[in-house]
Amino acid sequence: QVRLVESGGGSVQAGGSLRLSCAHSGDTGVMAWFRQVPGEEREGIAVRGIHITNADSVKGRFTITEDYKNDILYLEMTGLQPEDTAMYYCAALLVGPDRFSPASYRYWGQGTQVSVSS
Repeated sequence: QVRLVESGGGSVQAGGSLRLSCAHSGDTGVMAWFRQVPGEEREGIAVRGIHITNADSVKGRFTITEDYKNDILYLEMTGLQPEDTAMYYCAALLVGPDRFSPASYRYWGQGTQVSVSS
């Protein structure tokens, strides 16, 4: 059984940085970070497979790092802007063809809220 627990969200001012954590256990396979604003679809922003791939919307500002010893996947976020305000989710075990689609992942964490003020 896969378990995912996110942490590290909070409130920051525009231009600030945050590091989100996803503590994971089990056979996670490909993992990813998503975000969702109420009323909108969940957006894939970074994927960790053999390589790390970032969505165009966050390229150059966000990236994935990993603590292999302690099984923690991080999302390093810099240059945060108000439009980055969202609930951020960790996902695991790719079962579909599109790595940036929420429908392609079997397991999800509970989410952690990020709020960016101008």
